[in-house]
Amino acid sequence: MIHNEERILILGAGPTGLGAARQLDRIGHKNWQLLEASDRAGGLATSFVDEKGFTWDIGGHVQFSHYEYFDQAMLEFLGAEGWLHHQRESWVWIRDRFISYPFQNNIHRLPAEDLDKCLQGLVAITKTPHPKPQNFQEWIHANFGAGLAEVFMEPYNFKVWAFPPASMNSKWVGERVAPTDLGRVLKNLVYKTDDISWGPNNTFQFPRHGGTGSIWKECADRLPQDRIHFEATVVRVDLKERVVFLSDGRTFAYDKLISTLPLTELIRMAQVEHLGPAAEKGLKYSTSNIFGLGLKGAPREELKTKCWMYFPESDCPFYRVTVFSNYSPNNVPDIQQHWSLMCEVSESEVKPVDGPGLLEEVIQGALNTKLIASRDEIISTWSYRAGYGYPTPGVDRDEALREIIPYFEEHEVYSRGRFGLWKYEVSNQDHSFMQGVEIVERLINGKSEITAFDPEHANAKKHPWPFERWTTIAR
Repeated sequence: MIHNEERILILGAGPTGLGAARQLDRIGHKNWQLLEASDRAGGLATSFVDEKGFTWDIGGHVQFSHYEYFDQAMLEFLGAEGWLHHQRESWVWIRDRFISYPFQNNIHRLPAEDLDKCLQGLVAITKTPHPKPQNFQEWIHANFGAGLAEVFMEPYNFKVWAFPPASMNSKWVGERVAPTDLGRVLKNLVYKTDDISWGPNNTFQFPRHGGTGSIWKECADRLPQDRIHFEATVVRVDLKERVVFLSDGRTFAYDKLISTLPLTELIRMAQVEHLGPAAEKGLKYSTSNIFGLGLKGAPREELKTKCWMYFPESDCPFYRVTVFSNYSPNNVPDIQQHWSLMCEVSESEVKPVDGPGLLEEVIQGALNTKLIASRDEIISTWSYRAGYGYPTPGVDRDEALREIIPYFEEHEVYSRGRFGLWKYEVSNQDHSFMQGVEIVERLINGKSEITAFDPEHANAKKHPWPFERWTTIAR
């Protein structure tokens, strides 16, 4: 625990940094500062409005929660009327048709040859015991069988992660991937029914105005403005002297540092060379290329209620497309005349993309997959490249984190958030925000962190506030 006069410095005004700043403000700790390199709050949860008046997010964010604290904060930020609530409709476009997600529960929609292949694989895994999976590819085969792996799971997961599933661990899966229930699959096959209810995000909410970024702008606006510094780019962190250096020559001293910078960047800025090998081996990530297509007219009937769609095949570069105008009518200039699609393309060292030609590939992919009928529908395009998009849960990630995180904490640097902790399984908006809240409670009040160090428990239920597992002893 620390005294009120000790200086806490926060790096990054995304959900984690804002969660930390807000909690410091709520408990009356006044000696804190927040530095943000961009000109606005939000991080990867920022929104933009293009020249034609279309609103865009950095990817298909939806909001659901594991925490009462987070729910209360969201209600405070936007008010009850500031939210729209949706029943999830997610689909897979494959073999020239839509199949409801979870894909494995709805394979009755597949062509006969693929259906037979998937069923044969599912039956086989019930007869043959599998050793404990050593990576995500082995986990896929053990849980879905060779047929589903070939038809959907392997091509889709390479497309989204930009890394082969064999190079990833399977500890992150948890609630992210629906389990296979052969009885349920067969029942859906016999009765030709779609199973669409699985998952923690089967209902979600979205801001009525301003996209996801409106949440975090409102959060930042409610904090003491003299403690938030935008366009403050960190270039060096001196762990010994506890000083942060900015590109414009300013310096900020601290007693405790909460960093939401990507761990790889923190290691570089702190010049901790001995951590370099662990980071290089264990901290893999993919880049996200986001493309917005602002469209005139209205979506075809089949798209009018869909939320997002997955694309495992090679006839398009994107792995996911969101009908973003379905999230809020205010995401387009005039919902009576316009609609919008937001497409996501992954990129990595093993999955390069043609940057200059990628927009054209996206447009052609939208035509190939029948999302649009003509290029004439497009009246606006928008793009954004998030260098750090997804923290890949590689097979060597946990080993690297066991070396890196404690080293920084020995120097009073607490790295949290989507890329600060590098744990995809707890990197949604609610997780990230609560990581900020929880590290403050640990530093100020000696409470234990749950989200950062027990993802399985964090995702197991809706947690009350204060946390049901809290004690007075720090982790």
